[in-house]
Amino acid sequence: MNPVQYNPIGIIHSPFKELHGMPIQPVGARGVKGQIELDKKYESGLKDLDGFSHILLIYHFHLCNGHSLEVKPFLDKVKHGIFATRAPKRPNPIGISVVRLEKIEGTTLHISNVDVVDGTPLLDIKPYIPHFDREEGEDVSIGWFEDKHHQAKDKKSDKRFVD
Repeated sequence: MNPVQYNPIGIIHSPFKELHGMPIQPVGARGVKGQIELDKKYESGLKDLDGFSHILLIYHFHLCNGHSLEVKPFLDKVKHGIFATRAPKRPNPIGISVVRLEKIEGTTLHISNVDVVDGTPLLDIKPYIPHFDREEGEDVSIGWFEDKHHQAKDKKSDKRFVD
């Protein structure tokens, strides 16, 4: 396969200056405010985004080096395959978060429910559309998360994925 390269389109800012102690998912970051500084050359791409209450952020886990194919995630005490987790130490260190879009001022997006460390490079923004992600009435299985997902609200990050 040919290598793939992405360039950040902006920077995500949050009150979290280090990984240790920050929420592990947006559900644990309710009300936490942040901003996105989008590169000026992408400003016209924001047209009509203000009609969405939530956006999907795709970003680079810039503080992670290397990857592990099996990891002990924050919500469990046993190892799982990296693709069965949302752990950051991935072959391609890409993260996703659904956040609330509060307002847009020029190339600054004001967001809340931010679970991202300050200074994280932003790769892309997509509107969050729940109807596209899951059909009504469709059965969903969430594997080993089934009896653990409720813990994400109060779980904080530690240093397990930073070298």
